[in-house]
Amino acid sequence: MASRRFLQDKFWVNFKGEHGWTPVFYENKDIHVSLMTRRFSLKIKKFSIAYVPMAPEYEGEVSEENTEKFFNRVNLISKNLLPLLPSDTICIRYDFPIDFDSIEQRNEFILSSRNSAVKAGCPALRHSPVAVQPPDTTVLDLSKSEEEILAGMKNKWRYNVRLAVKKNVSVESHDASEEDFGRYFNIFYSLFETTSKRDGVSFHDKKYYTDLLKMSAADKNNPKVTLYLAKHEDDYLAGIITLFCSGEAVYLYGASGNIKRNLMPAYLLQWTAIRDAKKYGCPYYDFYGMPPAADEKHPMHGLYLFKTGFGGKIIHRPGSYDYVLKNNWYAFYSAAEKLRAWWHKVFLKKIAGR
Repeated sequence: MASRRFLQDKFWVNFKGEHGWTPVFYENKDIHVSLMTRRFSLKIKKFSIAYVPMAPEYEGEVSEENTEKFFNRVNLISKNLLPLLPSDTICIRYDFPIDFDSIEQRNEFILSSRNSAVKAGCPALRHSPVAVQPPDTTVLDLSKSEEEILAGMKNKWRYNVRLAVKKNVSVESHDASEEDFGRYFNIFYSLFETTSKRDGVSFHDKKYYTDLLKMSAADKNNPKVTLYLAKHEDDYLAGIITLFCSGEAVYLYGASGNIKRNLMPAYLLQWTAIRDAKKYGCPYYDFYGMPPAADEKHPMHGLYLFKTGFGGKIIHRPGSYDYVLKNNWYAFYSAAEKLRAWWHKVFLKKIAGR
């Protein structure tokens, strides 16, 4: 059964199965959940974690009553999943697809969720200190006409799209079925390396991205994963990778070079992908991940401005939740995970001067 969330699509879970995870699928007449498990080692202990991305769906408006019903359902799902998991699984981690209009609403939900979970008979559930999926994003409604979407952009964003066209920037789209796809992907990956050096952004190895694109191209029923490249004269300036499925379009990855940035290739890339997603039939385009607010002190403030400028709706999700199965080892792992997050997000960036 296909899900409107790409992270719940069997295609995505099977792709992750090629990169360290073990796919697990659970279905009965009421529950359809795609998840994955992975084994880890902390030297003194080997253990597994199960991960359920963007499921289950929250039904109705967010309220105390509906939240208790939702957590009761999470409890039922978790118990049904137990026989499918490795015996050393310390927790089932969920990313719940619950959208809030404001940070305050999201934070209020998180603060009250522990009490709601206990009331719902789900005391094993607790908010995770580390989020797997980005909890903040902006989503563009593709039911509008192209003219309406353009009109909803900030003035400078419309101007930049038209400037790129006026300056003869072109956008190519490629998929892995093409005979010379490897050449185009190498161009993108070179831009990726430039982005990493410039902005301190980490990324996967080359095989991760090529596997994703090849798996998509192998079956027309799979979500469509496309590589877009912006070009001016003989220079490739920027690129993005998107995923289209029946339920959504998602901007997954982006990269840019250091030349001709004044030609605004990133804006034309997004506008091209938005138009293609609309033609594909996607109901919305998710820019997928940004800071929670327009904080000039945030190191990714520029990304926030770029993504929100296209006129989408800003949404805030509550982050990850853990259904704890082994309390002692979970506490140890959780502490190690917080330390690792601090090391990568704070310490390494500070010593690098970012």
